[in-house]
Amino acid sequence: MSTPPPLLAPQRPRARARRSFGSFRAISALILREMATRYGNSPGGYLWAILEPIGAIVVMAMAFSLLIRNPPLGNNFILFYATGFMPFQLYQSVSFMTSNALNFSRPLLQYPAVTWVDAIMARIILNALTGVLVTLIVLSVILIATDSKVLLDLPPVLNAMALAILLGAGVGTLNCVLFGLFPVWSQIWAVLNRPLVIASGVIFLFDDLPPLIQDILWWNPLVHVIGEMRVGFYPTYRADYVSLAVPAFFGIITLFFGVLLLGRHHRDLLSNGG
Repeated sequence: MSTPPPLLAPQRPRARARRSFGSFRAISALILREMATRYGNSPGGYLWAILEPIGAIVVMAMAFSLLIRNPPLGNNFILFYATGFMPFQLYQSVSFMTSNALNFSRPLLQYPAVTWVDAIMARIILNALTGVLVTLIVLSVILIATDSKVLLDLPPVLNAMALAILLGAGVGTLNCVLFGLFPVWSQIWAVLNRPLVIASGVIFLFDDLPPLIQDILWWNPLVHVIGEMRVGFYPTYRADYVSLAVPAFFGIITLFFGVLLLGRHHRDLLSNGG
């Protein structure tokens, strides 16, 4: 009597396809839920995501224009601070939102169809896309409004935004675990982040700092991200200190350990309300 052919092997690709489709649906649902929660119930909605950075940049430019005659680079204060502030905000947004992904999606994570990977991916994708769109709109508005004659070099701009997203995703994923396991770390991290806008080169040029300070701040990956962004807007600016490997390394390492720790501790974080 002949044995029937095995039935499990042909079903494996289908099972993987079903899991992939289920994950896609879960991520899409989480993205739509967050869009409705964050922007759908507030006056102005997505408009505030554009007006807020423009307001911050204008205030910053006006304040420093009263103290110094010319910006550290070029002759437009608003454009100079925008090229530093926008990639910095892109990193901050992705990092902060990703670090709170499990708390935000906690009710839905009780269902087997939604996993912690879906929650993390949904927040990274939504905030990355939103941040890139806002960055492009804000910089375009500034270029048009100030009538800046800029020969835009697009590859460095795209490099800077991609590295800001990678770094934000990595730091946010790692902090998602650390905030839950060690609640005091969230307070320490908040204190460490307060001088970050200054230490990242948003309001100054890295080249103008004393050598000792340069040696220290060179290890800040955001210095390289912002330097790369400004290379795209100022063709004559030679940011020889920029190394794209630094933010890429920090982003990959933090993302790796964040995913590794979440895989081991996500049940504890969800059960403990962390």
